[in-house]
Formats: sequence, C-alpha cells, structure tokens
Amino acid sequence: MRLRFPSWRVARRDLLAGLPNAVASVPDGMAAGVLAGVSPVHGLYASAFGPIAGGLTTGTRLMMVTTTSAAALAAGNAVAGVAPADRPGALALLTLVAGLMMVAAGLLRLGRFTRFVAHSVMTGLLTGIAVTIVLGQVPALTGAEVDADTSIGSALAVLLHPGRVSLPALLVGLGALALMLAGALVRRPTLGALAALLVPTVVVALADLDVATVADSGDIPAGLPAPALPDFTAFSPSLLAGAAAVALIVLVQGVGVAESAPNADGSRPGADRDFLGQGAGNLLSALFRGQPVGGSVGQTALNVTAGARTRWAAVFAGGWMLVILALFAGLVGRVAQPTLAAILIFAAAGSLSPAKVGGVVRTGLIPRIAVVATFLATLFLPVAAAVGVGVVLSLILQLNRDALDLTIVELVPDGDHRLIERPAPAQPASDAVTLLDVYGSLLYAGARTLQARLPDPTGTRRPAVVLRMRGRVSLGATFFVVLADYAERLGRVDGRLYLSGVDPGLVDQLDRLSAGRVRVVPATAVVGESSRLAYHLAQSYLVRTR
Repeated sequence: MRLRFPSWRVARRDLLAGLPNAVASVPDGMAAGVLAGVSPVHGLYASAFGPIAGGLTTGTRLMMVTTTSAAALAAGNAVAGVAPADRPGALALLTLVAGLMMVAAGLLRLGRFTRFVAHSVMTGLLTGIAVTIVLGQVPALTGAEVDADTSIGSALAVLLHPGRVSLPALLVGLGALALMLAGALVRRPTLGALAALLVPTVVVALADLDVATVADSGDIPAGLPAPALPDFTAFSPSLLAGAAAVALIVLVQGVGVAESAPNADGSRPGADRDFLGQGAGNLLSALFRGQPVGGSVGQTALNVTAGARTRWAAVFAGGWMLVILALFAGLVGRVAQPTLAAILIFAAAGSLSPAKVGGVVRTGLIPRIAVVATFLATLFLPVAAAVGVGVVLSLILQLNRDALDLTIVELVPDGDHRLIERPAPAQPASDAVTLLDVYGSLLYAGARTLQARLPDPTGTRRPAVVLRMRGRVSLGATFFVVLADYAERLGRVDGRLYLSGVDPGLVDQLDRLSAGRVRVVPATAVVGESSRLAYHLAQSYLVRTR
C-alpha cells in the first residue's frame, strides 16, 4: 500500500473536514467510555488514535475508525467483573487482543466469511444492543441508584421505585435530550450533541445542583497519554471471549460502513484490507489506553458530508482530537453524568430501525425466529454470549438453507440436440436412461437432502441414472457416502450410476472413492457435451446387458 500526501488544496479540505469529526467525537467518545464502564477519557483517547491508525491503513479511504456503541457495550460486559481500579488496564488489554484478532482475520483473508453472518441475526443483535443501551442508561439519566444484573432489571428498578429518582438529575438529562432533539430537527446533530454536553454541565456548575459528574467516578488525567503496553496479568478466558465478540461485531459492521462510503475511483478494496485497518486502529488505541474502535456509520457519513477527499481527513480528525485533549482534558471531569446517559439513549434510539426489523420479520418464519432469538439473547445474556448465539444461529440458517434450497430436475433429450427440463420422477425408468441435474449445495445437509430426493430405484429393473455435476469444484465426505449408497441401491436392481460434467480435479478422487461402482465422465469446454456422452454410455450399457 502506497501512502501519498495529497496536494495542499486537497489537504486543506481534508484538514477542515477533520475538525467537525473531532468535535462530534467528543460527546460520542465520552459516552462510549461510560458504556464501557471506564472514565470517559478512555473513549476520547480511542477517538484520537483510532482514526489516525485506521485512516492510514483501511482500504475504504473515507472510513472513520472510532468508538461505536456496540463495541463499547461488548467491551464493557467483558470487563464488568474487574475491579473499577483495574478496569482501564483490562479494557486496554481487551482492545489489544481484539485488534490482533482483526489483523489476523485480514491477513488470513477471512473477509469472505462475513457474508455467512445472516442479516436477520445481525439485525436482532444490533437491535438488542440498542435497546440494552437505552434501558441500561435509565438509572444514570434519572440519578437513581439501583443494583441489577441486566439492563431490563435496571430500568424496572427505576420504574417500580420512583422515589429513587433525583429530580435535578432527571431535569438535566431531559434537558440534554431536548437539546439533541432540537439539533436533529434543524439538521445540526453535532451542534445538538455539543450543546447537550456543555449547556447542562454549565447549569449544574452555576446552580450548584446535586448532580453526579464524571469526576465523581475517579480522577481524570490532564493532557495527552503516554504510550504503554497493557497489563497482561489481566488476561482471562472471559476477556478473550469479550475480545472475540468485539472483533466480530466490529468486522461485520465495518463491511456495512464500506458499502456506504465507496472509494471515489470506484475501487473495491475488499473486507480484508478494512479488517487490517480496523485492527491497526485498535492496536494504537490500546497502546494509548484507549478502548475498542471500529468503522462508524455515523462518523463516516459525517466525514463524507464534511467534504473529505482522501484518507487523510480521518488522520486529521484524530490530530484535532489530540489538540482538544491537550487543551481541555481537565474539563472532562466537570461534565454531568446524566448528559452522557442522554447522549447514549438518543444515539441508541436513533439507531433503531423498525422498518428493517419489520422487513426481516415479513421475510419468513426462519428469519423471524433468528431475529427474535438473537434480540432476546442480547437482552438477557452478556454480549459475548449473545454474539455466540448469533454465530451458531447463522451457521444453522446457512445449513438449513443449503438443505432446503436443493432441487433435482430431469433433463430429457428432444431429438433436436436439446435438453428439456422437467420435474424429476419418483423412480428412474426401467431399461432406460434418466438424466438428472441438481440445483443447490451438495455440502453438509445438502448432500442428505439429495439422498432423500433422488429417484428411488426400488422395484425397477436395470435403471441407468446420469447425475450432472458441472460447476462442482469441491465435494464433502457426506456426498461421497450418499453417492456410494445410491450406486449400491442401483446395483441391486442391475442398474448403474454415471456422473457427468465432473471437474478434472475431482475425477481421481471420485474414481478412488467409488471403487468402480460409479462411472465418471469429466467435463469439457462444451457445455452439455459430457452429459450427452454419459447418456450414450448408459444406453450402450443397457444394450449390452439385455
């Protein structure tokens, strides 16, 4: 990859485009830190160093690699059991491990596997995360002290015990929500978020209201952080599982971000390059005590809207954030905590898409089950476990699709060198050739579906069956078992099985494993030629054995 600094005219536009991104990252980064269960300053560190490393390395040039709510929630769940004093170190280690996983995924070219994560599963997961964030921030928004294990439990505790609500905190939180709503209505969401961050905080300070601030949760370091390796003694199986959950969420979301911001020259770098870039962002973030980062839909859209032209806009955005940190890090502690809760609630509620969920639900029973199951798992289980449920569901859906989406048809020569397609018969014809073609996957469950749907030779006499295999470049062990079984069943009634259009790379394997019970006709460059040859060979067999 060649990095070229743009001309001054382009660089100036990127420099200016980076400023609104940095400003918008202030409330987003702070809120992400709260969501991860650490000081908001760690979210700001990630918002500075993630865009710098990600901007220099991602294939999608305008992608903003910064904090995301989904990654922050997953990371926060993973380190929730760590003592508050040790949590920043554990979070940095988790970020490092997640970054290494992303880099490994890029180097191993695993980007193609993201398409196996079902859309219904990802919709349920992200919807569940958004609802979890909204419910989980209700206590902070209202200033209520609750002790609950789940976000639903936290929200219910506030609802059932209204006496715990602090009126000043609630008014501050509602005021912040009103400011963000006003910003959205005038199409100035960044300005609304900054106003929600600053105005209530100033009011709390001037009126000396009894409202919790960020400083109440611990000391806020001033200035810029020094690079340091995380504390590796914090490593644990739960941290590893959390890092894997973060990596999967970030990588799948990054694919969607890349689709929303294609490169100006029309090039498609592929998911692997973006995997590497997001991994690099996490590695640098971890080195400076930041939290997990990934491709952000909102920040990337802002980058495009602000007039970014090259990848350097993201780098400049990180640079602007460093300036903000150097000048104003000491003010972070004065921010009222209900305002950060309001920012998280507003962002999470805005990410909910009833239309998308409704579209999945209307697709069919299986996607409906997948979206509901993943949604409920996200509400009641740790995010890492919910991601695991989602992965398993995706695999089950894929296998189920392979099994159901398989059709066998019969190809009948019409005497004019053409093959007419019609439904496959329940039984192959006696003393005749039946030419079959298969649509769908023959791997795993698909092979067993083929076994169940092949014409049954029981009760027939000397049937010859030709199974067309053109386009199949790999076959699993299950298929060979099915093949041997069907050839044996045909042999019991003096029949024979032929395979046509076989890929040259599979001929020796099929000959060896079939032990002579299956006749193999390799594919040729002429479509249909090997099937006609197999058809004639089968007819010759029937003539010879009369």
